[in-house]
Amino acid sequence: MSDVVSSPSQNIPRGLTPGAPARRDIGIKRRYAAERRFRAYGMTAVIFGLVFLVILVSTVVRNGYTAFVQTSITLPIEFSEKLIDPTGKRAGDSKVLISANYPVLVRDTLVKVLGIDPANRALVREATSMVSDSARIVLRDKVVANPAIIGTTQNVTFLASANIDSANKGQIDLTVEEKDRKVSDRQVAWMKQLSESGALYKSFNSGLFLSGNSSRPEAAGLGVALIGSLYLMLTVLVLALPVGVAASIYLEEFAPKNRLTDLIEVNINNLAAVPSIVYGLLGLSVFINTMGLPRSASLVGGLVLSLMTLPMIIIATRSALRAVPPSIRSAALGLGASRMQMVFHHVLPLAMPGILTGTILGLAHALGETAPLLLIGMVAFVANYPTSPLDPSTALPVQIYMWASEAERAFVERTSGAIIVLLFFLVAMNIGAILLRRRFERRW
Repeated sequence: MSDVVSSPSQNIPRGLTPGAPARRDIGIKRRYAAERRFRAYGMTAVIFGLVFLVILVSTVVRNGYTAFVQTSITLPIEFSEKLIDPTGKRAGDSKVLISANYPVLVRDTLVKVLGIDPANRALVREATSMVSDSARIVLRDKVVANPAIIGTTQNVTFLASANIDSANKGQIDLTVEEKDRKVSDRQVAWMKQLSESGALYKSFNSGLFLSGNSSRPEAAGLGVALIGSLYLMLTVLVLALPVGVAASIYLEEFAPKNRLTDLIEVNINNLAAVPSIVYGLLGLSVFINTMGLPRSASLVGGLVLSLMTLPMIIIATRSALRAVPPSIRSAALGLGASRMQMVFHHVLPLAMPGILTGTILGLAHALGETAPLLLIGMVAFVANYPTSPLDPSTALPVQIYMWASEAERAFVERTSGAIIVLLFFLVAMNIGAILLRRRFERRW
């Protein structure tokens, strides 16, 4: 017998070729390397987005946090009867009190406090410009509310003018030459004098939340915009939520599956992707031109935003209904419940966390919309509080747009401050949606 020498390939298991283990190890290493690269790409994208988010938020906060503080000037105003009520009618004729020359009271007080020569008109005008023009309204309201103060001296607090406010906050570089800044050296000296006496100081700017719009940046506030946004959200909540949930329940639980329902589903998905400005054009055409509803009214804005939010609520509600296991439906029907009882007693309560989350996110999206509100006239200058949804009003994003288009530098601070307020509401609504979902969510 001849000796048979076995080759190395004869010891390899069946199905494998020579070099297969080495190639397999190389393939595994490549897959691991590809996985590591993919993770690195994802982490880079996340870090990239976070960096830009931090830059955006820090820029807004840096420019707007000072809007929550306002410079005020407290002066001992002498309510001279010769200037306010020369006829002696007092409260008998309110027109006399309303039309009095109140700026003269501020001017005379500043002349005394700062020790200015009354004959030097240039200095008097320069000193008077340190106080906001809203001082006239402050004094008028004070006298009309209490005519008994005529003839007395009262400490009254006024807003400083925009330039003095900016200088006191350090937003104006006082080291540059006087001709290159809006605050003169004399005004800087007077600011120091008033500050040392305690008459000029910074305090919380409650007017940012309570006052209406104004052409004077130091007196402008978000009060009207906040009320208008509240009316908008209430209108959307009352109209879009019940209609959206009812439509979702019908389409998901009761509607037959045919071409008509398929067409409806496609159109709902398409409506969710329609640009918001198209809804503004629809509202302008239908609600204002055809139905004759008033322009700039919160009701019209709420109707437009309801149409825009409705597809989002329907899609979110249907997704929440689909997430309920089919066994819940089968068990309810097997125990003798009707289809209506099965939906409203079992399926809907279990889907409620998802419905609430979708609704809150839809409201947050509607709160930040600007384009449709501009087309229906909510960009109007409104200084008085709306008493109903039919009164002229504006909204937070529209107010931000209006302030951003102003040329005066002090409105930059107001714009950033309003953005901070809007971001606070949006973040609060999103956090609320997350907490509600975690609180009521059930794992299957």
